[in-house]
Amino acid sequence: MTATAQRITQITLLVLGVLLSLMAVFLFLGCVKGDRQIDKNKATAVAEVSSADRLRASAGFFTPDGKFHNPQVGLLYPTRLSVGQRIAVDYDAANPDGLVRPTGRNWTLAIVPCLSVIVGSWLIIGLAMVAVAETGKRRREQTPEPAGQPA
Repeated sequence: MTATAQRITQITLLVLGVLLSLMAVFLFLGCVKGDRQIDKNKATAVAEVSSADRLRASAGFFTPDGKFHNPQVGLLYPTRLSVGQRIAVDYDAANPDGLVRPTGRNWTLAIVPCLSVIVGSWLIIGLAMVAVAETGKRRREQTPEPAGQPA
């Protein structure tokens, strides 16, 4: 690996690390923003979970005006929910088809996943950078210098 190729690879890895870190930070900030939006005009209802898997859940509920709502984006913080389960949900009363979360859950649940993405990404990128540096160093040591050039 030439020094130029090594440098380009290292810069690419650094850019990837920064992008992954920024994505995790923006994900976290989105959770905080969504919770603030719900808290500004919070209403609570009992909802029935209509679909649930590890990463997504949706639930339908009636608002005090008797209208049924089933937000298309699903529930925020959907872990440990099962189909048919009846749960209390908080929602933005001004937009019941918008952001909805199970009562008692908030942005603090996003801290560990976001930090895990950042730390895990930088660990992998750090290992890859060390591997690139070692590969480049070994290749340069194995390549004889051209004759007539000082060492």
